[in-house]
Amino acid sequence: MSGGKGRIRTGILLVIAAVVCMPLVMLIGGSFMGGDEIAEKIGPVLAEREGRAEFFLFPQYPTLQGFVELLLDSPEFFAMFWNTCRIVFPILAGQLLIAAPAAWGFAKYRFRGKKALFTLYIALMLMPFQVTMVSNYLVLSGLHLLDTRLSVILPAIFSTFPVFIICRFFQGVPDALLEAASLDGAGPWQTFFYIGLPMGAPGIASALLLSFLEYWNVLEQPLTFLKDRSLWPLSLYLPNIVSEKAAVSLAASLIMLIPPLLVFLMGQKYLESGIRAAGLKE
Repeated sequence: MSGGKGRIRTGILLVIAAVVCMPLVMLIGGSFMGGDEIAEKIGPVLAEREGRAEFFLFPQYPTLQGFVELLLDSPEFFAMFWNTCRIVFPILAGQLLIAAPAAWGFAKYRFRGKKALFTLYIALMLMPFQVTMVSNYLVLSGLHLLDTRLSVILPAIFSTFPVFIICRFFQGVPDALLEAASLDGAGPWQTFFYIGLPMGAPGIASALLLSFLEYWNVLEQPLTFLKDRSLWPLSLYLPNIVSEKAAVSLAASLIMLIPPLLVFLMGQKYLESGIRAAGLKE
């Protein structure tokens, strides 16, 4: 009886997995379609004309037309790809320098107002970008940072979410180990560098991986703070492609998906740990 329930459960999970993976399969198949075939199958959706779109998984006439046009005739794609790297990696470096010490302080030090301050961190973490957009804009305008990459980088560096994730892992460092290090003559910074960072490395990796996935696809912040199109990241490339360039759009989507997919596959165990830590109650 239990074996039959297990097979039913497995079948249901396989169906759900197939439905979840279907858009990805369609993206891969569509990226190898020519412009005419895409227009024929999903033209009614893209061009808003009469007719019904056809479901597809595999191209009828495979071609590299979209990739050739994207990689050889679209220099702005590479410029925006480089802009993305120049935004994302400074954010990750800044979060490592800011969030890790802050999380260590919350996890292992007692000071007046600690609980209230950490509650404020949680409240800020729960606020969507739309809530703080105006205040961020005014501050960045006052600092004359609008229309620069720093307008996207600086607010992200001081994000509260990495502090929350890393703090959960630092709380797991035994206090007895810190007391032993103190008796051996280790100072606060030595304890942090030689005990805290190594033991909290999974949490730090988890926070940075989650930040990479978030800011690789960031959309609202560049749209709000960057008016100069030469500074736009890759996430703003696709919305500017018209229906006639659908093949290029699908090829660009597939290429843009590769870095986050590789990061996810390489750091899956850290991401799972981070998600579990985020779900724990104080």
